[in-house]
Amino acid sequence: MIISGQRFDEERALYGSDGLVVRECRFDGPSDGESALKESKNIEVYDSFFNLRYPFWHDTDLKIVNCEMTDKCRAALWYTKKTVIEDSKLHGIKALRECSDISIKNSDIISPEFGWSVSGIKMEDSSAQSEYFMMRSDHLDFRSVKLQGKYSFQYISDSVIEDCEFDTKDAFWHAKNVLVKNSVIKGEYLGWYCENVTFENCVITGTQPLCYCRGLKLKGCRMYDADLAFEKSDVDALITTGMISIKNPASGKISLPSVDSIIMDDPSACGVIDVTG
Repeated sequence: MIISGQRFDEERALYGSDGLVVRECRFDGPSDGESALKESKNIEVYDSFFNLRYPFWHDTDLKIVNCEMTDKCRAALWYTKKTVIEDSKLHGIKALRECSDISIKNSDIISPEFGWSVSGIKMEDSSAQSEYFMMRSDHLDFRSVKLQGKYSFQYISDSVIEDCEFDTKDAFWHAKNVLVKNSVIKGEYLGWYCENVTFENCVITGTQPLCYCRGLKLKGCRMYDADLAFEKSDVDALITTGMISIKNPASGKISLPSVDSIIMDDPSACGVIDVTG
């Protein structure tokens, strides 16, 4: 069934639909109804406008292309799986939560608390502004994503991030089994308490990075404005730039061309610092 050029504002306007194609429709109006396509499956939505809350809850096999979800479209996708989102704007708070098997491409995200407790999310060629972005999520596959916001990727696991640019703070805290490649990460207090996280060919900027880590690896990374780094961390690092200071690495080896200050005032700190310059 195809629905085209209509406006819906009532409660659960298309609830429980199956095999529906929606084109150039508006979900907006004075009735201020919620949950327009809740509990639906095999749904395709093109060139449509969403200005009401909770449109895509408990949906399966969903495709959204060239759609806009405004700041009033709160919590747009929850408990939804097998979904493709392309060329769209997701601008409402909490836009993705407890979802799985989601692909997002060429899209713009402005959404605090985006992507909590999701699994199997692929995102590419997209931008995001968010606080607590992707918290407690797993099996992420991110390519060419630009992010601005605080407290990103906390408690994530089993993920790969490549060719991305992140302007963030307190990122990757408690992350586990994560690979970050060819990416730029700018922000303070990067990666504290992470486990089995590898940064490969990355540019890392900011104060007090990578403390209290276990199984941390850096391969051919550049680090700028980095001071008091690696405190209490088990780390194997090859860094290609000089650093301001390194403090009390717990174990492992850090190789770099220069460092202004090495602080080893904890008797339990056994990390080796190899200055090659």
